[in-house]
Amino acid sequence: MYKSTFKISKMDCPSEENMSRMKLDGILEIKKLEFDIENRNLTVYHSKENTEIAKSLDALKLGSSLKNSETIEEIELQPEISKVQSKLLWTVLIINFAFFIIEITTGLISKSMGLVAGSLDMLADALVYGLSLWAVGSTLIRKKKVARLSGYFQLALALFGLMDVIRRFISFEEVPDFQTMIIVSVLALIANSVCLYLLQKSKSEEAHMKATMIFTSNDIIINTGVISAGVLVLLTQSKYPDLIIGAIVFLIVIQGAFRIIKLGK
Repeated sequence: MYKSTFKISKMDCPSEENMSRMKLDGILEIKKLEFDIENRNLTVYHSKENTEIAKSLDALKLGSSLKNSETIEEIELQPEISKVQSKLLWTVLIINFAFFIIEITTGLISKSMGLVAGSLDMLADALVYGLSLWAVGSTLIRKKKVARLSGYFQLALALFGLMDVIRRFISFEEVPDFQTMIIVSVLALIANSVCLYLLQKSKSEEAHMKATMIFTSNDIIINTGVISAGVLVLLTQSKYPDLIIGAIVFLIVIQGAFRIIKLGK
């Protein structure tokens, strides 16, 4: 058996991990993939030498390079996603999707673009977690199709939201309900903190779990940003803090959508 380690310089979130997984899917010699997003490394265990592994990673244009390759003794490889981890990821997915519904509903009612944008970030996370879980055992064609459709759906919503932010900047709009902004964002912050606690409690060193922790940590930062915007709306009685944080989050969601679309190529 062979163990090859690749440096992927542009791999910094679950999107790049999924891109790599789907690109390498179908190479029969590959027995296991181990991702280390923190150090941007990918370790591939394969039964025989195969130049397609390096070529497939190069095609992603993520700055991949082979660090080393060695022959190792045949080992029993454990499944990458255990039942416990799968259940944990399902829990995080359900919480994210539930708060997507809550935030987009309250955001539209309170006229807060910060909440609407935050809801789409929650949806983006749910899509990534769902793709990771659902992809297990499915065909490559189906994986790519679902990733592509999910990415375009997310992109369309984010672009529509960004255009509405611009419209609200140049037109007369009521000041958003700062109380709803703060209360809902605090609840979302608590939900994401619980998710992060559960993930950290698992003490998993596997990369896909670490990636989930990174995503959840980013959510906490966004929740804090919307809370701050709500406080500024209260202090200034202005719509602009909400629109600014909404625009920033929409841009983050758009970037994430393009990453998901790449999964379908």
